[in-house]
Amino acid sequence: MEEGVFLSPEAIDFVMGQSDPLSFVRKAVEVMPQMPLVITIQDIRDAYCSSPVGGSCPPSSPTSPVRRGEVKVLKDITGNSTCEGNIIDFARYFNDRFQSIKRILVRRRELVGCVPISKAMQLEREVRCIGIVNDVRTTKNGHKMIELEDEEGKGLVLITKESPLLDEQVIHDEVIGVVGKVAKKGGMIVANEIIRPDIPIAGSMAPSDSSAQIAFLSDIHVGSITFLREKWGRWVKWAKTQAKKEGLEYILIPGDCVDGIGVYPDQEEELEIEDIFEQYRSLAELLKELPDHIQLIIQPGNHDAVRLAEPQPAFTDEISHLFDSSVLLVGNPCYLEVEGRVILSYHGKSMDDLVNAIQGLTYNHPLDAMREMLRRRHLAPIYGGKTAIAPEKKDHLVIDQVPDIFVTGHVHSAGVSDYRGVRLINASTWQDQTSFQRMHNFVPDPAKVPMVHLGTGKCSIKDFN
Repeated sequence: MEEGVFLSPEAIDFVMGQSDPLSFVRKAVEVMPQMPLVITIQDIRDAYCSSPVGGSCPPSSPTSPVRRGEVKVLKDITGNSTCEGNIIDFARYFNDRFQSIKRILVRRRELVGCVPISKAMQLEREVRCIGIVNDVRTTKNGHKMIELEDEEGKGLVLITKESPLLDEQVIHDEVIGVVGKVAKKGGMIVANEIIRPDIPIAGSMAPSDSSAQIAFLSDIHVGSITFLREKWGRWVKWAKTQAKKEGLEYILIPGDCVDGIGVYPDQEEELEIEDIFEQYRSLAELLKELPDHIQLIIQPGNHDAVRLAEPQPAFTDEISHLFDSSVLLVGNPCYLEVEGRVILSYHGKSMDDLVNAIQGLTYNHPLDAMREMLRRRHLAPIYGGKTAIAPEKKDHLVIDQVPDIFVTGHVHSAGVSDYRGVRLINASTWQDQTSFQRMHNFVPDPAKVPMVHLGTGKCSIKDFN
């Protein structure tokens, strides 16, 4: 109460089990970088347990040994798509997006006591409100104007040209919190703070007793004349001889498994296989060369034979029957749990919009774009750009659960990094530079295989160039 925070029931139970509960809480409060209104047991685990002063901490889950070979699909659009594309679907979709991210934002200490935008405009004190960004523009005087909307109305937020917030990269359709004062003239909020939902700061992945590794192979593009068959052969040879020794038990392919048909102008001139089903048949044969003990998980991308609008369901029976029954086919995006580790896998098409909208982002550094997705808690925040989005009843692109590993493909780059305790993986490609990429001066980084040890969380990259 002295610190102005509350504890959830589970957190209270844990705290009361400490030898000195009050001292424990005070130490935990000191090391929490962002103080929520209600401290949950997860907050204690994320902040206190990873700090130098941390002591005994609550287990991440009921203590039980890791189950070998276990893959669970936690969230996936496959079989759950109900949208028809009418105006009601769009209204429901954006309302769900707003409410889902608002639930994350209201837990932020900076937004305690937030009010609807329409009410905020009538107050003469400092106000806090949450809204979805309708428009962002720069005035002729150099100020930045943001139009926000919530369930009850709209309002303008002003960032003056003298404000340190002027460089904040606010984009269309993201959900943000604003702290500021209503201007005496003009009926707008002058912003002092922009609050994003972001993910909590956590330590590194807590070690588990898993001894398995998972590899990530993206953008194989079977069917293209630029498919790197020789380098793929090197990878397969390594997998046959070394995979078992190094504990490689899972491979996740986050989209663009084949090159597709008619995806971009004059694509047929760069196709080795001009039949889409033959492309998948050829892919299935290539995957059969991998050792049988490895569990394959495959999801579609924008070149694959599923609907273009995200979220994309898994391959239909016409394609799925071409693969071995042991291959797990999932949608895009998909939350998976592999031997206790939560993985968010997304092909990454929205990077096309983010690179154009956020200054400083480039295709050569996709991990930066992935950080922006996590900061906004949404995989494709911009609607109406290059990324088609289906207006489902629920917004399946909201990052409502913080994963242990976040993987993308799409941009034909390779890299591993870390953001607030989440492993970031961009999963390379098996396609050489295309004429389209040459035209845009983009050089791919192919034939690399990022791997993560599920027990230790350690990342590595195997290079087959």
